[in-house]
Amino acid sequence: MSVNTLDRIVRSCLSHPENAGEVKLNRTETRSSVTLYREEPSESKMSDLWDDLENFARAPSTSTAASGERGTIKAKANFNVSEDVAALRKALEGIGTTEKTLIEILTHRSSSQKQAIAKAYQEATNRILVNDLKGDTEGSLEDLLVELARPPAVNDAKWIIKAIKGAGTNNRILIEILGSRTNKQIKELSAAYAEETKKTLVQKLKTEVSGDFGKAIILLAEGARDESTNVNADKAKEDAKALYNAGEKKMGTDESKFIEILCKRSMPHLRQTILEYKNISGKTLQKSIEKEMSGDLEELLVVIVKCAMSTPAYFAEKLYKSMKGVGTDETTLTRVMVSRGEIDMLDIRAEYKKLYRQSLYKEISSDVSGCYGDCLKMICGGDD
Repeated sequence: MSVNTLDRIVRSCLSHPENAGEVKLNRTETRSSVTLYREEPSESKMSDLWDDLENFARAPSTSTAASGERGTIKAKANFNVSEDVAALRKALEGIGTTEKTLIEILTHRSSSQKQAIAKAYQEATNRILVNDLKGDTEGSLEDLLVELARPPAVNDAKWIIKAIKGAGTNNRILIEILGSRTNKQIKELSAAYAEETKKTLVQKLKTEVSGDFGKAIILLAEGARDESTNVNADKAKEDAKALYNAGEKKMGTDESKFIEILCKRSMPHLRQTILEYKNISGKTLQKSIEKEMSGDLEELLVVIVKCAMSTPAYFAEKLYKSMKGVGTDETTLTRVMVSRGEIDMLDIRAEYKKLYRQSLYKEISSDVSGCYGDCLKMICGGDD
């Protein structure tokens, strides 16, 4: 850190004594600038955020929202595929790459429009758009633009392929994707997985995961969750009591009962069950799972509980953690921003502001820079 930078910090703290001692590195590509910030919530405070069940019971649910309804990436009116192909060719084929054009098009067209562009681009050039993006951009921007250009199901399939490739399995990726996606999304990613690998996802998972965690992940991968929107309060109470009896009330834990209920019941039913559980137990279902279980199964079931209460809040938390502290988890940041951009980014922004008292847009602006940061801000869609 330079003397000038230290001098700026000292002068800023003297003029704003209430912020003294609250200085952090601004996590940009240069890692050189500094900003003042408010106290970040601790892990215990973040856990407490999920205890406010009544708040999350009123939170928006996106499990049945149509693509584009609550997203920031929407279909362009008066869409002209030929004009977009010409603009992309000019941006990619000239001397140097015009990243601004790539960002403008790929963040302002729906997935179906971008697939039409990719098809027309290949017909016009005999080249694949994604490959040209890889050849003309690099680093985190390349990853971001490539994911924006691909269908969502293909992105999910490729993330899962990467998670189970080689020695060991990245269960956190499996948990995030299979724990948060709808049946339709799981069936689409499974089809994309089969197209890419010539194997079924369920068959592959049976060779990669085992135990109770394996049973739960495979059940989710089968895409057989009840998707009824009707909630029977009596049945929700029965399930809440069954979960209590299978965990807190007995010596040891009947993991199979938790897996059966949390991996098969509809999200609206689970939301009511979670509320009923608090009435029976006096503590939240999340806290009970964290006490009774451990490891990957615990993490998976907690993610399902969080998504049942509020999928946007779950992803707001994922984004917060990707930017928390020194350094940025750009891999997670990219995956979440792209995967939710056309689904519920507006709700994620609202939950982020409510949970962390800072707009997602400002957080991104202070955390990443350059064309990569500009593209993320375009997906974010605005300040709050």
